[in-house]
Amino acid sequence: MKQNPLSFQLKLKPEDFLPATEEEKQSQVVMRESVGFWKDGMRRLVKNKVAMASLVVIIFVMFISFIVPMFYPYNYKEQFKGANHLAPMEYSAEEQARIDAGEKVFPHIFGTDKMGRDYAIRVMMGSRISLIVGLVATAIILVIGSVYGSVAAFFGGWVDLIMMRIVDIIYTIPDILLIVLLSFALKAPLENLKTVPGFSWVGVVGENLISIFIVFALLYWVGMARMVRSQILTLKESEYVTAARALGVKNGKIIRKHLLTNCIGTLIVTTTLQIPSSIFTESFLSFLGMGVAVPLPSLGSLASDALNGINTYPYLLFIPAALISLIILSFNLFGDGLRDAFDPKLKH
Repeated sequence: MKQNPLSFQLKLKPEDFLPATEEEKQSQVVMRESVGFWKDGMRRLVKNKVAMASLVVIIFVMFISFIVPMFYPYNYKEQFKGANHLAPMEYSAEEQARIDAGEKVFPHIFGTDKMGRDYAIRVMMGSRISLIVGLVATAIILVIGSVYGSVAAFFGGWVDLIMMRIVDIIYTIPDILLIVLLSFALKAPLENLKTVPGFSWVGVVGENLISIFIVFALLYWVGMARMVRSQILTLKESEYVTAARALGVKNGKIIRKHLLTNCIGTLIVTTTLQIPSSIFTESFLSFLGMGVAVPLPSLGSLASDALNGINTYPYLLFIPAALISLIILSFNLFGDGLRDAFDPKLKH
């Protein structure tokens, strides 16, 4: 039948109604690989060369801090007679005589300090203490801050008002003054606690370091609490939270399973950026003499001990100072990389 040229009717043929072949179906399929939040974030993180280089540095520092001291030939509190203030890779007269006799003697890579102790192992142990303090303090901040901030945001109203005014008050407390006061206030109780079975670690760690942990638990979580509160205020209006409430799910489970879980990316980024801040605070307080108990070293206490001999033995100060800077810089750059990878607002 001849079709009117002015008609808008489609010109169809019988073969147009035949089923499409597999090749024709595949040619029409344009699909992208399904990528989840974590997988997409890890891909973006791996592409960040600065962040990956920082991660390698962090792993290397942890290796020399936790693994190398296990088979290093010297102990951090072992003193060598006549080996005071040896330069890097230098031997004492006694060690040189042993070498001349054909005995193998491991060199003092970073030299020795004023008491004849190998400086390399003390730097390794000092970085271990600084890392442990930074990680433990950050864990304390994460737990307290996330719980406090999520509770304040979830319940809102007068609960949020009171809890956040407490945060504002805590912000005004000088942390250094509180650490000094706690050091004096806890000295006698902790001295008695050393004699209790199972609490011998108090003498190893020292009253000052315990005071630092208490101050972190009392003061430094407020920033984390504010960040979590801002996230929860947005998430609690989501449909899945409303559905959970309608189903009768308890408030605690909603906070734990739905709200905190959905801001885990932000928590990881914030926690990673908090670690260098905690390490710097510990190093600064140890530099002032309010850190770990002698003879256990910290990078801050090593720098403080070397300050008097900076003109004669400058390397004793530069080595721990450079390591502190390297650790803090690496954690900051890695935290920035995590933020760029896992923050949805920064995706291009």
